[in-house]
Amino acid sequence: MEPLSLDTLLICFGGGILGAALGGLFSFVICGLLVLAGCLVVLQGGSDFLLLQVGLGPIFGPHAGGFAAGVAASTYAAGFRNNHPGGAAKDILSALMGTSWDVLLVGGLFALAGHLLVVAFGALPIVKEFDVLALSVAVTAILARLLFQREMPWGNAASIRETGYLGTDGGALSWIPWAHPMPKMLMFGLGAGLVSASMAAAAKTAMAPLVARGVVSAAGAVVAPLILGWAVAAVSLIALQLGNDSIQKVPVWHAQAILAALAYLHFGSIAMAGLVAILATLLQELMARMFWNHGSNHVDPPACAIAVGTFVLNCLK
Repeated sequence: MEPLSLDTLLICFGGGILGAALGGLFSFVICGLLVLAGCLVVLQGGSDFLLLQVGLGPIFGPHAGGFAAGVAASTYAAGFRNNHPGGAAKDILSALMGTSWDVLLVGGLFALAGHLLVVAFGALPIVKEFDVLALSVAVTAILARLLFQREMPWGNAASIRETGYLGTDGGALSWIPWAHPMPKMLMFGLGAGLVSASMAAAAKTAMAPLVARGVVSAAGAVVAPLILGWAVAAVSLIALQLGNDSIQKVPVWHAQAILAALAYLHFGSIAMAGLVAILATLLQELMARMFWNHGSNHVDPPACAIAVGTFVLNCLK
């Protein structure tokens, strides 16, 4: 697909409308399913279209209809239209089909914005060293915060004055508070990273004969091992979307998954990948404290951590 063709832009716009109607988290779970299916197709020597153009591309990528559109629409519905079913822009679990046509329109427009940002970021010499999809997710959420909540990227000034910029008010402000305390969070990050890195190693080994014969595309050969653990982590969030009480209290681990996989692919060490996953856990928590805890809408801590962590790892390789 030509990234700036009229057909591509129209498809992207439609995906954003769909993503807004479904809600941010549910659309992300569907994105994860598409990416996982795309990885399996590539691992069998098939086309990379489902992986790169649907699950990670303009059709329903996380920077477009597969997450960011729902986040922006939620921010608009709560902060401007006042018809969010849950009442709060941070609520990315509620479907927005019961709101209004303009909320869905915002989803479509922000999907377009996210796609265009990815194209632009990928063309910039230094910026392209970030994970440009994750960077786009973070930027569009911050843009929605500025436009519809009239709030700065770091959040509410009164909340920051009261509890401190990196404070959590004893956990009351914390993103995914059930992941705390820190020792448990770091132990889980290590486990998640080791599993994801092993997936990357196994996928790379399995595809080696296919790559040698030219059956798998160059892009598919790189992306499938990198994103496999991320996709499994994304799909696991269906429990958070559809469960309640203790059933919902699942880990959010796609940042650790992709950064550990990237570390393995760069350096060839499972042990180093585990260390990177621990650091990714700390980075994700820092991003939550910087951009989520005091904010009125959802600026995704995993996306922020993936963007920054990818840049660091790419600079170190």
